[in-house]
Amino acid sequence: MKQSYVYILKCSDDSYYTGITSNLTKRVSEHKAGKYKDSFTYSRRPIELVFYAEFTDINFAIETEKQIKKWSRIKKEALINDDYDKLPNLAKKKFK
Repeated sequence: MKQSYVYILKCSDDSYYTGITSNLTKRVSEHKAGKYKDSFTYSRRPIELVFYAEFTDINFAIETEKQIKKWSRIKKEALINDDYDKLPNLAKKKFK
């Protein structure tokens, strides 16, 4: 089975970019080199790979990428920092 990767990059402006690829090393190199001028990361270089997860099912990888893209910055940072026990509480909505 072909491996897929969901990854998070930290950009020079402190924003996060979440993506998916089948070749992590190549894709991160492309981000760093600014291969695609219209990409989110092009004007936010340098970038740093701060998280990645491997998948054998591309559909699950796509689903996971879409899910992470919707997360708050705090929740993404909990994932990046391996604070998995914090993730459920960060998913809860706050009511006034």
